[in-house]
Amino acid sequence: MLQSAALLINQEARAADQTTIDNGTSGETLMENAGKAVLAVISDHFKPCPVLVLCGTGNNGGDGYVVARMLKEQNWPVTLCQFGEIDENKPDAAVARSKWQKAGGKNTTYFSELLSSHKLVIDAIFGTGLDREVQAPVRDIITDINKTPIPVVSIDIPSGINGDSGAIMGVAMEAMHTVTFTHPKPGHFLLPGKINTGQLHLQDIGISSKNITPKHFLNVPYLWKDQMPRISADCHKYTRGHALVIGGALSSTGASKLAAISALRVGSGLVSIACTNDTLPIYAASLLAVMTKAYSKINQLDQLMDDKHVTAILIGPGGGVSDNTREQTLHLLSHKKPSVIDADAISAFKDNPAPLFSAIKAPTVITPHEGEFSRLFWVKGAKPERAVAAAKESNAIIVLKGNDTVIASPDGRVAINHNAPVWLATAGAGDVLAGLITGLMAQGVPAFEAACMGAWIHGEAASIFGPGLIADDLPAIIPQVLRKLYYA
Repeated sequence: MLQSAALLINQEARAADQTTIDNGTSGETLMENAGKAVLAVISDHFKPCPVLVLCGTGNNGGDGYVVARMLKEQNWPVTLCQFGEIDENKPDAAVARSKWQKAGGKNTTYFSELLSSHKLVIDAIFGTGLDREVQAPVRDIITDINKTPIPVVSIDIPSGINGDSGAIMGVAMEAMHTVTFTHPKPGHFLLPGKINTGQLHLQDIGISSKNITPKHFLNVPYLWKDQMPRISADCHKYTRGHALVIGGALSSTGASKLAAISALRVGSGLVSIACTNDTLPIYAASLLAVMTKAYSKINQLDQLMDDKHVTAILIGPGGGVSDNTREQTLHLLSHKKPSVIDADAISAFKDNPAPLFSAIKAPTVITPHEGEFSRLFWVKGAKPERAVAAAKESNAIIVLKGNDTVIASPDGRVAINHNAPVWLATAGAGDVLAGLITGLMAQGVPAFEAACMGAWIHGEAASIFGPGLIADDLPAIIPQVLRKLYYA
């Protein structure tokens, strides 16, 4: 079921290629199919013009030779440059080079003046498996191309982008279009690779991945739609869950209000804010459908937590980074209810997260941005690797936020969210996301799927609103997104 959302890391992509070849489809055939797929994208977006094709010595370069030959056969003016020695070509790439030469094609030594006489660049230098920094002369050539307005079509991934991490390996091509095969790679959706990829085109060239068990997925509805809350005629507010949001301090009530209304909008049958006596008038006056529950001491929260109808809690928005927040968080987690830990409840454990991790005994989601993440975790590496390591250390679902939000589970599953528009980077947006996840968990959605759903709904709502978005706008758009999901 998950194959359609699957992302293949480099090792998995190589295994899929080899399995396909072992099952009787030659590497030469796959290379020809790749060339046809790239040609189709070029033909859809460009009219015949002088084309500069840049090839490496590997199979990515072999794909470039096939594209060059096919363009030439259609009377496009083609100039081809290979980087690396000819005798370094891999066997299938050597066959593709030979076919190019038999068709009358010639290899040209690259010189910078070529750029002024060409209107399109085909990038077939490096593939997804690049694991070293790009060296001269290719480094300087990529830099020169990026300074020009010449459109670039990259094969598989822009040269210089690591397929697993999205990292720039010193320098990377800035593509207008990227054509990849069978399944996308994480590097197409992780920053900065996401930016360099441009418009991504996924093409089927006959590679089978049925024996691959991927752990990385693109966060699309197909991944989790069967886990969405089911609403039937016999539902009532208590069967739809009760989300409890721990209210923020007097100067920060907006954060928990945004979270509470978002939890309600996403379908939680009841939402309550547990608040101190001094903030009660603010919450009671401004939230008509959200109940308020006043308390003065932490242990007074026990009565709320013991209510069997409370099915998920949110701790942190607007709470303040303090010993009180630490104590409150640990006390609430001791009740072993599904929980979302956000904002100040994360930062309150800076430099000593062990008590927090030890207290997690029920399904829990932690939602840090990069700064908050660095306060709890010291792992290094690519964003998915760091998120998975953090999930295993904390025994929680990690939502590592950003334009390329990564959702990771302790079992190694990773979902990369890709639909967040740039204008979602606004104060309070994270509180809405935390409320969405809490509201979904309150309805019984498993923690990983709730985090994925919340991130996708969050991004979709922001995309519907468009530029000028502020966090206050998001809750009212949630029903539009839900209609799309339930009635699509």
